[in-house]
Amino acid sequence: MANGIAVMPPVRQARPEPQTFALSRLPTPIGVALVATDDEGRLRIFEWEDHEDRMQSLLDRFYGAGRAHLVEGIGGNGAKPVLDRLKAYFAGDVAAIDDIAADSAGTDFQRKVWKTLRKIPAGKTWSYNQLAQRIGRPAAIRAVGAANGANPISVVVPCHRVIGANGSLTGYGGGLERKRWLLRHEGVSVD
Repeated sequence: MANGIAVMPPVRQARPEPQTFALSRLPTPIGVALVATDDEGRLRIFEWEDHEDRMQSLLDRFYGAGRAHLVEGIGGNGAKPVLDRLKAYFAGDVAAIDDIAADSAGTDFQRKVWKTLRKIPAGKTWSYNQLAQRIGRPAAIRAVGAANGANPISVVVPCHRVIGANGSLTGYGGGLERKRWLLRHEGVSVD
């Protein structure tokens, strides 16, 4: 007690357990993708090879520094269905990624945003404002933008389908040229 007022100890969030994910490299028309799956065959990471530093930063942020390990060649058959669906997507079947099981650590808010991103159909875009409204937090446009930017499962959790209110292409962790290609690939007319 301090001055007759009970002082509560700080709330500590439990740190996620150390994780090991199987890492695969997938050549695509717009660069090599880094694809990480867990033991249950769920997609945990989709990032571009030339943005590996961003991927490591997100892993450290969500799992704790040095607590998420990516190991090539350990995926066995668990990664194959995910890789097959991704190959089909890049070959033109844009609906092939819709049923990929994906999961990531993150705050409840981030996970809600990421879950809602998966509801944007291929060939459509939403603004950050529309996304904020869809999660029931219309005033949280900036927080929605930050969660969108921290998405560790690009393409499958389609953060590239979020654009500016005026229809402009806004930031994308893999670069605006990739965002433009992905949107065109899905049938969206972009400048």
